[in-house]
Amino acid sequence: MIYDTMTVYDNLAFPLRNRGRDEDTVRARVMDIAEMLEVTEMLDQKAAGLTPDNKQKISMGRGLVREDVNVVMFDEPLTVIDPHLKWKLRSKLKELHQRVKATMIFVTHDQTEALTFADQVVVMQDGEVVQIGTPVELFERPAHTFVGHFIGSPGMNILPCTLQDGSARFGDHAIALEGPIRGEAIGKTEIGIRPEFVSLADSGLAATVTKVSDVGRHTVVECHANGSRINAVVEGAGSETTPEKGASVHLDFRRDQTRLYVDGWLASDPETAVEAVQ
Repeated sequence: MIYDTMTVYDNLAFPLRNRGRDEDTVRARVMDIAEMLEVTEMLDQKAAGLTPDNKQKISMGRGLVREDVNVVMFDEPLTVIDPHLKWKLRSKLKELHQRVKATMIFVTHDQTEALTFADQVVVMQDGEVVQIGTPVELFERPAHTFVGHFIGSPGMNILPCTLQDGSARFGDHAIALEGPIRGEAIGKTEIGIRPEFVSLADSGLAATVTKVSDVGRHTVVECHANGSRINAVVEGAGSETTPEKGASVHLDFRRDQTRLYVDGWLASDPETAVEAVQ
């Protein structure tokens, strides 16, 4: 919250003045935060005349200006910030976090913000926590299909499957999993594999290419098989070996990254996966 009738300086100073800090301390702290947020030149302006992104920065500054807090909470603080400044502010917030050692809770729907800013990420779906972990843990081993779909671009491939004699089948094709299945696996069964671990091969699951997207350092090849979409990430954008739309291909799933989910939750065990890929 900011006060439109106050100047930017007074908005930033308010939390400190409200706690009886002397003006020398107030000024030093306000100037530090203003420099970090790059609003020094507008300190004498009324908040009412600021653009939405600058108002957002002042609101953030009011939360950061105090040094006597243990937890700072941010609720979508960078929503209206332009992309270039958003990256700079994320870096600045990370620096501040490391300097003051205060716990920061950062609520966001932007997976890039969550993965680049956080030490620990809490992923929620419909009010329920589905996984807590580091960015690497969430990417490499999603505990729930929602995490796999939400984290990553493109997200994890989620494919319907049936179980037969302890193995998974996608249509008529047997899919090797990372390891044994936990429990009885009663419920909706699905295979989860990230596009980074799907490769084009001479044999494997037959599929048809429906879209090819050059995204810079690599190419995303979208395929269809058994009525489902499967994305594969092919390294080397624009490679001569990249198939064209309409081509028939075969897809290979890296076994130690191919997981079973039951009713959305991870149900395969990686214990034997190391032996399988050696």
